[in-house]
Amino acid sequence: MIKDPVCGMIAREELQYEYKGQLFYFCSEFCRNEFQKSPENYSGQRRITITAGEKKERKIAYFSMEIGIDPHIPTYSGGLGILAGDTIKSCADLKVPMVAVTLLYTHGYFFQKLDVQGNQQEFPVQWNPKDFLKPLPNKVLVQIEKRTVIIQAWQLDIFGITGYPVPVIFLTTNLKENSEYDRSLNDSLYGGDQTYRLAQEIVLGIGGVRMLRDLGYTEIEKYHMNEGHASLLTLELLQEQKTKKELLWDYETVRNLCVFTTHTPVPAGHDQFPYDLVSRVLGEFVPFDILKMLAGEEKLNMTLLALNLSTYINGVAKRHGDVSKSMFPGYPIDSITNGVHSNTWICDSFKNLYDKYMPGWRNDPFSLRYALSIPEEEIWQAHTEAKRKLIDYVNEETNAGLHYDTFTIGFARRATLYKRADLIFSDINRLIHIANTSGNIQFIFAGKAHPQDRPGKEVIKKIFSGIDQLRDQIKILYLENYDIGMGKLLTSGVDLWLNTPLRPNEASGTSGMKAAHNGVPSFSVLDGWWIEGHIKGVTGWSIGPETFDSGYDSKKDAEELYRKLEEVIIPMFYQNRRKWLTIMQHSIAMNASFFNTHRMVQQYVLNSYF
Repeated sequence: MIKDPVCGMIAREELQYEYKGQLFYFCSEFCRNEFQKSPENYSGQRRITITAGEKKERKIAYFSMEIGIDPHIPTYSGGLGILAGDTIKSCADLKVPMVAVTLLYTHGYFFQKLDVQGNQQEFPVQWNPKDFLKPLPNKVLVQIEKRTVIIQAWQLDIFGITGYPVPVIFLTTNLKENSEYDRSLNDSLYGGDQTYRLAQEIVLGIGGVRMLRDLGYTEIEKYHMNEGHASLLTLELLQEQKTKKELLWDYETVRNLCVFTTHTPVPAGHDQFPYDLVSRVLGEFVPFDILKMLAGEEKLNMTLLALNLSTYINGVAKRHGDVSKSMFPGYPIDSITNGVHSNTWICDSFKNLYDKYMPGWRNDPFSLRYALSIPEEEIWQAHTEAKRKLIDYVNEETNAGLHYDTFTIGFARRATLYKRADLIFSDINRLIHIANTSGNIQFIFAGKAHPQDRPGKEVIKKIFSGIDQLRDQIKILYLENYDIGMGKLLTSGVDLWLNTPLRPNEASGTSGMKAAHNGVPSFSVLDGWWIEGHIKGVTGWSIGPETFDSGYDSKKDAEELYRKLEEVIIPMFYQNRRKWLTIMQHSIAMNASFFNTHRMVQQYVLNSYF
């Protein structure tokens, strides 16, 4: 039962209002209007909702370098942060007793601007944490380069569908008591050099545990590290156990407290720090012979540290679990395939449709399997509405002149080399031929390159070059400053979701899951989640083989991409709408019903939390 925040009566799911990234539901138009007049009075924004008693009930602490909750809170860069935000939302919906910890970034990740050649420029994000977060009086201390650095906390409460809150604790060193350099440690996500990164990870891992203690979260039973950035928390826990048992380092107790999720199938993606840097920045927090035993002899490997001090370890898709085992042989690495928060990523037109035919889907996304019973014409009507919203937005922002009725392909990912966003431009003439013979097509791209990723920036420029070459034949555009809001528009409004990573570099991927929740089929390389979600001609289409043992051939991938577009996908869209709608139905029923964070969180609860 969902309670009306104004009167406390049972609310109706169709009477809703979004405020600061959170959906509220009402029993009547009267209550919704009262809420809209002064939402702060009813939304919990003016008060700390977690009492001292409730803090002691929190059993799971979830640590993540980035968390994406709302496009107006720029504390995320991409998939890792969005997953963290969706995880927290599902925990709130399912009443999982969690508290989350992350960093507060003064300038966010960055605001992306692209010139006519596709050159990326990065600018600080302008936002005021006071508009969204609540400052807490609590402060704790850490040592960085032998300096005492003060950390303060801010809080955002994420409310579930029944009103259950999960507090998110944002840590900041941007305090007048700190030096100018230490104040800057919260300037940007993934910015600066290795010294800066290690200092941030000290704040997150060591400072995060100390802040939880100071705030009164004293009964934590599991510390979940979402990637290795937070793994210094294991050292803080070791120190705590050492003070309790003075003569021993109690590795087993710490191990039983920790859960670790690895997201990176590429060795270069795991944070590693030279020990001379560690000595200077962290100091001998624990004896170096112990640290090298836990985190590697040559460098402090944050992933190894987490692996060696966690009782449960998992990859984020079945294939990624296998890849992780080969990268780190000897470790008991399980897999829990990622998902997305259904209520966040489903667009309004499909929410209304699901409310009509599958009431209760918001807290039971598995019921989306009944989408097979929804009349096809109503699915098409919901999709048409979502597509019109996207096309109107794009045309207003870019004056691109996209058409409602043209087959629209979407590609929006972090711009980096292995994701191969430019694969579609491998043969320009072939692409023109397909558009002329199979049916009109148009493309929408989006995605940021990391400021230091020069090859990723070159990929964006290649796409702009392709746009220029095809200007008179195919409409293609690249949207600036991809964020949560734009992601929702794209994944719900395109006709086909394209994904072309180099195998086995896609740990999971979640953008295609968001598309599936809106009935949009995927056309993807068989890697990450798509190995599990792909049923040929039922939920979408594949590119290339499932195995990756025999090397890699991008030319073959491009050829298969073109062939299936030309012979199967585009002709079906234009000439066999009934078959296309059947695939849309199955994308919802088979993929959205499984690839969601409610199912994912339930697996964490069963496998690792309790």
